[in-house]
Order: sequence, then structure tokens, then C-alpha cells
Amino acid sequence: MSLQKSRQRALDYLPCRYGSTRVDFRGPKKRLKGRYLAFLGGSETYGKFIPQPFPDLVERAIGLPCANFGLMNAGIDVFLSEPEVMAFAGRAEVTVIQILGAQNMSNRYYRVHPRRNDRFVTASALMRSVFHDVDFSEFNFTRHMLNDVSDLAAERFSFVREELRNAWCARMRILLERIPGQKVLLWFADHPPPLRLPQKQLGRDPLFVDSRMIDTLRPLVDGVAQVRLSDAAKRSGTKGMVFRDLDRPAAELMLGPKAHEEAASVLVDTLEPIIVRQSKKARH
Repeated sequence: MSLQKSRQRALDYLPCRYGSTRVDFRGPKKRLKGRYLAFLGGSETYGKFIPQPFPDLVERAIGLPCANFGLMNAGIDVFLSEPEVMAFAGRAEVTVIQILGAQNMSNRYYRVHPRRNDRFVTASALMRSVFHDVDFSEFNFTRHMLNDVSDLAAERFSFVREELRNAWCARMRILLERIPGQKVLLWFADHPPPLRLPQKQLGRDPLFVDSRMIDTLRPLVDGVAQVRLSDAAKRSGTKGMVFRDLDRPAAELMLGPKAHEEAASVLVDTLEPIIVRQSKKARH
């Protein structure tokens, strides 16, 4: 195969649905009977452009089926609106929940699409009153809207940021309380959870989430896995990714295969003791 042709290859994500779910997840589809692990998350969990995302690597290391319920640009809302996904997660040996940004969920200021959470649907009356000088009909995506609004009025935007942070904490508690089994939170980014958020910019993904917010959730989970990427993983760029040339700008924004290997290693170290404890309980 020529270099030009190899650049034009695209991954087959083997899209599949579980039960009556209304969204396509990355395959291959797993048989969710008996012992298995569930992974809820966004673009990183889905593994866009990644031949073997971290759920696949965890499955290979631990030896239990790992159902990848990651969705591109997902927010918390899409999982709460899919009761069968929540039921599958509740029956899993352990559910890994990637820490997602707070921008892609409905709140008092704006509404997002129930399944494609990065899609901006409409601004509320409250949003329009606070930002009376903004034409919200111009926006299709939440990040574009939030970026423009924060640039226009940084002081007024602080109200939106705090609303999103509060809504995120409340929505995460609901999500975790609806999953009765063992749960692990995953921080997977190229930086640690921030102690403080920037006041004049949106900041880095996952947007608007800081270490204090994560700490409030620790009593509700069985572990928090924080991936501290090596310099090699940060520098690896698109090495090992599979994408068409026109997708290069999007691929350059994603964490690469080396980062997924390091995430899988951290998760295996976190999950194995939990699984062993579960097995001992089951025997007794």
C-alpha cells in the first residue's frame, strides 16, 4: 500500500447498539452476561482514530469483556437519558466513568441535544436576559457559543461557569447513585485536575472541572484513577493513529495510542484489587 493510500485509511469502529439504546457505540459488541466491565465516557473512551483504545487494552490485561459505552463529545446527559446503558453499567463487575467536561449538558442557561450533547439547541430566557447583546441563533455547538460569550463578557460569563459547575456536581451524583455496583472515576487528560480555573478563558478539557469537584465525589466511588501522562505520550502527536488526511486537524487534538496505553496501565492497577475483592465476596 502506498503512503498516500495508507493516509486515506479510516478505522472501522464496528458501531453497535445494546438493547434498545438510541446511539451507536464502538464495537465489537460484547456479550453482556456474566462478568464484564463497563466504560462510560466521551471521545477519549470511544477512541477516535485509535486502533486499540484503553477499554480494549484493559480487556486484554484483565481478561474480562469490556463494553465501550464511550461517545464522541458526550456529556453526562446522554447516559442519564439511556436507561438501558445505566442498567448494563449497574450489572457490571466495575464501571469506569471518564470525567467529562461540564459544557455539554442542559442547564438553566441553555439546552443541548439529548444524545449529541455538544450540539447547542437554545438559550433560555435567563441566558438571553444576561447576554442581551448576543445573537444565539448563530451557534450550533456549545463550545463555540461559550467561547464567544466568554470573550464578549468575562464578568457576566462567571455566572454561566458557576451554573455549569454546580450542575455538573449534581448530575454526576445522580449518575453515580443510579449505578449500584463498583465504580471508578477516570481523569484522562494531558494535565492534572486544576486547583483553580482560569477566569477569562474557557480553560482546558475537561472544561470547568477542578480537583475540588472531583473530591466531592470520592465518597460515592470505589476509586479515582488519575492518568499522569509521560512526556513521551505528550510528545507522540498522531503517531499510531489511523485517519484520513482531512481528519488530521481533529486527530491532532486527541490523545494518542501511547496515552491510551498509559491510561490502561493506571486502570489495571486500580481495577484489579476491586475485582479481587468482588470475587472473594462472591465466593462467600
